[in-house]
Amino acid sequence: MRNTFTITITDFRGARHYPIRQIAKTYALVVALCLLGTFLVGAGIIYWLSGRVETLNQELADLQHRRQLTQAEYVLLLEEHERLQQAIAEKEKELALVSDELGNIEIMIGLESNPGTDIKVRLDTASQTAIEKMIMLQSIPSGYPVEYRGKTSSFGYRTHPVKGTRAFHSGVDLRAPMGTPVYATADGVVEWAAYHKSSGLGNLVIISHNFGFTTYYGHLDRFAVKMGDFVRKGDLIAYSGNTGLSSGPHLHYEVRHLQRRLDPEPFMQWSLAQYDSLFEKETRVKWDSLARAVKERYSLVGRRLSLLEASSVEN
Repeated sequence: MRNTFTITITDFRGARHYPIRQIAKTYALVVALCLLGTFLVGAGIIYWLSGRVETLNQELADLQHRRQLTQAEYVLLLEEHERLQQAIAEKEKELALVSDELGNIEIMIGLESNPGTDIKVRLDTASQTAIEKMIMLQSIPSGYPVEYRGKTSSFGYRTHPVKGTRAFHSGVDLRAPMGTPVYATADGVVEWAAYHKSSGLGNLVIISHNFGFTTYYGHLDRFAVKMGDFVRKGDLIAYSGNTGLSSGPHLHYEVRHLQRRLDPEPFMQWSLAQYDSLFEKETRVKWDSLARAVKERYSLVGRRLSLLEASSVEN
């Protein structure tokens, strides 16, 4: 065979002959297989990369959509933040006004104003103090029993306008034209509402109050209550007159504690704004123990209300 070379390989098994043309075919086949494998691997890689690019494009689109949503939420949050800041600023102004008003109330009810203290604690203290004082003012005679037009006779020794003798006057005589409305000066029970001959006070109303206090309203024209009635401070109880040992229409008004006659003037001038004035002027009443009793009663009522509220919440 012309133009054909043969390669002979000899070993212990013998000699083998390889024509050059066969080697070229084998080499060409191997190269072709390698190229085919490389093409297939490349095609697979390209296919995988295409799928990966599509996935990444979808993820990118999702991220862009989420970014847009996040930006929109951020804008809304900024608007909400600004609204809340404005609301906080308004509440701070309101709280400052409340603190100022609370300070005025604290001064009015005799407490030391301390703006640095928690406002809830201040409110609790102020409300408790105010309630205790209001209980005192509601339960103990305070204020005038008639519209004040002046007085004709004070508490203490005087010359009796009818008898002409010097005697102790156990109350005050207040100017009151015939038929002037007379009001209770504290909560209590009507102990007497009839003519009282032995005292010279004529038509007389006696009201028994808490803590041993009693008030007398004398020389009345007619009654608006009867014995046994419960009255509240400010209730109409009678109309002024000129009955009994009297020189003209007026109201005789007395305040007693444990049957001891007290000067009604400090009681008539007693109010929330002038709360301590009574304790300074009338020293024969044991105000400290009385105030403790009121505080204990208020605390007991407060505890009972708290228990009732807790019970209602549980139910």
